[in-house]
Amino acid sequence: GLVVLVLYLFLGNLRTVLVPVAVVPVCIIATFGVLSLAGVTLNLITLLALVMAIGLVVDDAIVVLENIYRRVEEGEPGLVAAYRGARQVGFAVIATTLVLIGVFVPVMFLPGNIGKLFGELAITMSAAVGISSLVALTLCPMLCSILVRRRNKKPEFAKKLDRGFTRLQKGYCRVLEACLEQKSLVVACFLTCFFLIAGMQQRIPSELAPIEDRGSLFLGLSGPEGASYDFMFEQLQRIEEQVLPYDEQGVLDRFLIGLGAGFGGSGFGVVGLVHWDERDISASEVANELREKFNKHVPGAFARIFEGSGLSRGGSGQDVQLVIGGATYEDLGRFKQIIMDELRDYGGLVGTDVDFKETSPQFKVSIDTDRAADLGVSIQSIGRTLEAMMGGRKITTYINDGEEYDVIVQASPQQRMSPTDMENIHVSSYRTGELIPLTNLVKIESLASVATLERFNRMRALTVSASVAPGYTLGEVIEHMENMVREKLPDVNNIDYKGASREFKEAGNDIYFIFALAIVVVFLILAAQFESFIHPFIIMLTVPLAMLGGLAGLYFAGSTFNIYSQLGLVLLVGLAAKNGILIVEFANQMRDEGMSVRDALMEASAKRLRPIMMTGISTAMGAVPLMMASGAGSASRQTIGVTVFGGVIVATFFTLFIVPVFFDMLAKYTKSPDHLAHELKDFEEKEAKGIAAE
Repeated sequence: GLVVLVLYLFLGNLRTVLVPVAVVPVCIIATFGVLSLAGVTLNLITLLALVMAIGLVVDDAIVVLENIYRRVEEGEPGLVAAYRGARQVGFAVIATTLVLIGVFVPVMFLPGNIGKLFGELAITMSAAVGISSLVALTLCPMLCSILVRRRNKKPEFAKKLDRGFTRLQKGYCRVLEACLEQKSLVVACFLTCFFLIAGMQQRIPSELAPIEDRGSLFLGLSGPEGASYDFMFEQLQRIEEQVLPYDEQGVLDRFLIGLGAGFGGSGFGVVGLVHWDERDISASEVANELREKFNKHVPGAFARIFEGSGLSRGGSGQDVQLVIGGATYEDLGRFKQIIMDELRDYGGLVGTDVDFKETSPQFKVSIDTDRAADLGVSIQSIGRTLEAMMGGRKITTYINDGEEYDVIVQASPQQRMSPTDMENIHVSSYRTGELIPLTNLVKIESLASVATLERFNRMRALTVSASVAPGYTLGEVIEHMENMVREKLPDVNNIDYKGASREFKEAGNDIYFIFALAIVVVFLILAAQFESFIHPFIIMLTVPLAMLGGLAGLYFAGSTFNIYSQLGLVLLVGLAAKNGILIVEFANQMRDEGMSVRDALMEASAKRLRPIMMTGISTAMGAVPLMMASGAGSASRQTIGVTVFGGVIVATFFTLFIVPVFFDMLAKYTKSPDHLAHELKDFEEKEAKGIAAE
């Protein structure tokens, strides 16, 4: 609806608007066929791609339609205008389509979970854009030849639109002439964009993906080492007392919680909330309230509650999982104490925990070998006695009713509850046969140790786990922890990541590679089409403008730099190049007709003003529903929506001045592709005449 409204406001002719209106369903329905062949399902990612595609598939049709409409308004018959108009912009349509597909192809090769998700998005967008190009060069001219007619009497509304656009076009030409006379000022403004991009990127917080209200929260519970089942069950009841009041408020839908199987030291639960439309409180607000209640009313155990994100997360479910390696486990014990002291006052983390816990009670039994030798007691006898009484020992078997059973000797549970029970254990002397109390032969030392000694990638390591506090992002807290480790723990062997933190670091590195690859692919595609390196360079100057607009959209919307916004920035590489292609390609056509560079540039800029504005605004309007999204998955859609909207608006406006200025500066070193083709034809004719003369 928004795209159709934009087209009508620019053309003022309802019959003409029917052409792109017919193109959209044709492209979308045909895309379903490609998705079926590729084995791709309809899901949140592919539906997101289809929403964005609505603003893109009409772009090619707009370029063709506008050119045909302009020729009809200049007096050409509909069929002639459709034929000539489509041929005139055919090169630009194919170029822009290849550029967009060239941007999406690298996204398909992103590794890991990110690649699985956005590979489907890239397939969907590539199919939609490719089909739109085919439709724009076939169906669109045919419809134009039937529907587009010059009107002798235009409605008053259409006349006002024409007069308004004429004034806008004249004003644009005056400003453009001033920019061409002040090239140094325009170049300085362009270079300033890079500083603004760097500064804005530092101000925008980063994370893996926006926290989504998924309608449920996850609860983890861990008790002190050696906690009994009864003790942990009591903690569960206290947790239940804090959660159930939300049922009375109409917020809670279900609550499931249980203890770990086979032991009572840990538990896991799910807090399900009612549908988004039936509650006024978000899942994040419920989680924050429950954290405070658990800290106050469940002191006997460590209860943590966390949310999921739009992307799957591994590990414990907590966002931050920093792995720190050390040379020895003694070093790790020292590192743990320093880390916990430093993070105690940092507000960016909640539920901070370390898996290296020296809380497992142990008793070290040391044998007095000299005394045992004096009393005639062997070391083997002491060890076997301890094994049998405390741990149990198989001594024989017996058969009953054809079944064989093990005979295990062990002290009863009441006789092995504490170290003092060893006073009741005796061993015999091999010299005298006398029974000697075991406590006369051993020394018992109580100590605390780690229940499990962890390793990560074959190195001794501990893992710091936590959730990100409200008001902070994953990128901020990881950067803080990395700085803390470098400053306070200079002798750390290595640091690594698990779960969401690992995906965040890997995705950040991968997206920069994909971004650079997309720029290279687009540049090479344009170089092959324009048979020049200067023309693609001029066109690619629009990319920084789009980046600036995308980052500005994120900044003013209060969004974050995450995998969705990064994908939006990659998409802007192709969208920004489209406008530059329209100006450069049409200017080359004017040069082929004998115009000078400046005259061709002014003619191309003036005649391409309307299609550039129409395609830019229609693409931006296609992103508006994403910006206005609500309910499940809205945070992800809003992020990519504001990125595309801001980038397209800024790139569309500044492209109208940056590309002409640099074209005027550099075009004298180039010749248009058609001019090169004419030279080649002349050379072949001269060569043929020479051969004939010989």
